[in-house]
Amino acid sequence: MDLPKNPFKAALRAGQRQIGLWHTFANPDVAELMATCGYDWILMDTEHSPAGPAEALAFLRTVAPYPVTGVVRPAWNDPVEIKKMLDVGAQTLLIPYVQTPEEARAAVAAVTYPPKGIRGVAGVTRATRYGSVEKYAERANEEICLLVQVETRSALEQIEEIASVEGVDGVFIGPADLAASFGYPGQPSHPEVKAAILDGFARLKKVGVPGGILSLDDGLLRDSAEAGAQFLAVEIDSTMIRKAALARRADWS
Repeated sequence: MDLPKNPFKAALRAGQRQIGLWHTFANPDVAELMATCGYDWILMDTEHSPAGPAEALAFLRTVAPYPVTGVVRPAWNDPVEIKKMLDVGAQTLLIPYVQTPEEARAAVAAVTYPPKGIRGVAGVTRATRYGSVEKYAERANEEICLLVQVETRSALEQIEEIASVEGVDGVFIGPADLAASFGYPGQPSHPEVKAAILDGFARLKKVGVPGGILSLDDGLLRDSAEAGAQFLAVEIDSTMIRKAALARRADWS
């Protein structure tokens, strides 16, 4: 069996915009419903949800038959957790709270086998299709896509250096945590925060590294796309359901 391809990584390299959704429920039925909706990628968030590697495995299996890339966000830049997510078959990871180039290099090492990295080697995993992918250990990084998340003022100041670390495929700017870092918790679209985000995307564009964002503010999303953001998450499953439920109830008030 050949190594599974990663269409999300290929699209980023080709400069193609990728529109995605955030999955927080860790429910296969919700994930499958979302997978039928024509988005390019769906991210399963295990940082701000009860989900872990077992739920990530179920998510990846659920979306696999559909033309969408399953992305997983581990809870932390932890090589043990990253190893588990890779072994259950995640090929695209978003690593939260990467503050420095050194932390970006640690994330790269965690997704890379020795001698260049520290990923533990296991031959019979879902990632290797239970041992059926030929030369998996030699070729795995061809299709692994590593995205790192910049979400503080300090990290934003170093965004070019973080983006330029060999092995980083994209940089995601997190508006919520960035707003808190700027002193505006709960205000991810504050003008000062927005200006910093757009400047960050412009700087990423100059070094030729794809940038990404999650926002429910269409104005911020469109301005980010104009500034160069390439992978944009435009909704969250929980907010979509809540908004629809509130709107329907309002119809019958």
